[in-house]
Amino acid sequence: MLGLLGFPVPALIYAYGPDTSGDLALNALVTWSAVVLAFLGGVRWGLETARTEPRWTRLAGSTVSPIAGWGLFAVRHLIGSSWVVCGFLVAFMLQWLFDHTAPDTPARYPRLNTVLTLCACISLAMALEKALRL
Repeated sequence: MLGLLGFPVPALIYAYGPDTSGDLALNALVTWSAVVLAFLGGVRWGLETARTEPRWTRLAGSTVSPIAGWGLFAVRHLIGSSWVVCGFLVAFMLQWLFDHTAPDTPARYPRLNTVLTLCACISLAMALEKALRL
């Protein structure tokens, strides 16, 4: 659960902290978001490859969130902060939908994924509100 702190701590600093720490906090939030999206894609890949006959469509789908996270991270200085944060919000919601429509997942996985996604999305929404005010 300590891994969840990578979302609200930088989001709170970015949204309500001193202006001097805003850029660093936003960069931390965006970086952590990209890392966690890659992790979620890896979890999905691992669950699928554990099957006796992995489905190639599920394997291919598990690469989308890491690619999206990397892409958003790569363009974070080229497009506005609000677009990057909004992109991460959408990526986490789509990853959640992808995981919740997946057959044959362990019973605890949807709950854990929901908690993580909720924490990420609330934190990103807080940052988005600040980014839109800039």
